[in-house]
Amino acid sequence: MTLTQLRAFLAAATLGSFTSAAFELGITQPTISELVRKLEAENGLQLFVRGGRRLVLTSAGHELLPWARRAVEGAEGAEQSLSALRGLRGGVASMGVLRNASYYFLSDLAVRFHAERPGVRTRLVGQNSVEVADAVRSGELEAGLVVLPVSDDGLSVKPLLRDEVLWASSDPERVRKPMTMEAVMKAPLILYDAHYGWQDPTRRQLAERAQLAGIRLEPMIEVENVESALRLVARGVGDTITSRAVAVSDIFPDGVLTTPFADPIYDTIAVIIRQGAALSPATSELMRLATEMVMKSAEEQKRRDEL
Repeated sequence: MTLTQLRAFLAAATLGSFTSAAFELGITQPTISELVRKLEAENGLQLFVRGGRRLVLTSAGHELLPWARRAVEGAEGAEQSLSALRGLRGGVASMGVLRNASYYFLSDLAVRFHAERPGVRTRLVGQNSVEVADAVRSGELEAGLVVLPVSDDGLSVKPLLRDEVLWASSDPERVRKPMTMEAVMKAPLILYDAHYGWQDPTRRQLAERAQLAGIRLEPMIEVENVESALRLVARGVGDTITSRAVAVSDIFPDGVLTTPFADPIYDTIAVIIRQGAALSPATSELMRLATEMVMKSAEEQKRRDEL
C-alpha cells in the first residue's frame, strides 16, 4: 500500500469517479484506475462498486476511507512543514551565544531575527563558551558563538574577530603603563566566570601567560559576571580584566580606567558548528545574521580606535 495509491483512492471516493479524480490529481484516468486496482489486488478486497454513473464504496472502501484521509493529510502536512522550513516560515533556530554577547551588538539579535522571520521560533542560549562548545558538540544546539580557545574536538571553527583584553582598575597608578604579568601578580585580582574558573577561555590565556612568566595567579575575589567584577573595581576593592567591547560600552563604570597588556591578549570571537552537521535553514539564517552583527561591531570598534 503506497501513498500514491491512497491518494488515488481518496480522490476517487471523494469525487465519485476516476475521471474527476484524474483531473484533480493531474494524471490520466487509466492511471487512477490502475492505482486503485492494484490497491484492491494487493489486499484482496474490492473498494468500489463499479458500473453506475458514480462510484460507490463497498464496506471495505468505507473502512479504508478515514485511514486514507488521515495518511494523505498527514503527508501533506509534513510537506507543508518542510516547505515552511525551506522558506523560513516555521521551525526553530537554536544557537548558543557568549554571555557577553550584548556588548557585540547581539542583544538586538532576537528582535531583528523575529522581525525578519516572524514564523520561526528562536532559542538563544547564553552560556560560558565552554558550555556552548559542549552543547554544539553533543547536538543540543546547532551552532554557537564562542570565545577561543575552546576544544575543537568534533567541531568546525570559524574565527570572526579579535577583541583586545584590557586591565581595569580604579587606581591611576596601576594603569599608568601597559600591564605586565609581574604587575598582575602584585595586584588585588578580581576575576569573573567563577563557575568555570581557569577553563574559561579568557582566564586560560591569562593563566598561560602567567605560567610562561613562572607565576601562579590566585584571585582575591571571584564572581560570575563581568558587571559584578567591574562594580567591585569601581569601589576600589581590586582590579580585573575586561574586553575592549565592554570597556567602551554604556555600562562601563565611571572612575574605572584601563590599560592594555604589555604583551597584548585578545579574545577571538568565533562561530562553531558540529563537524559534518547540516544546519537547518532557520539556524543557518540566524547564524548569518549574528555573524553580520558581530562584524558590524568590529567595524564600529575599529572606527572608534581610529578617532
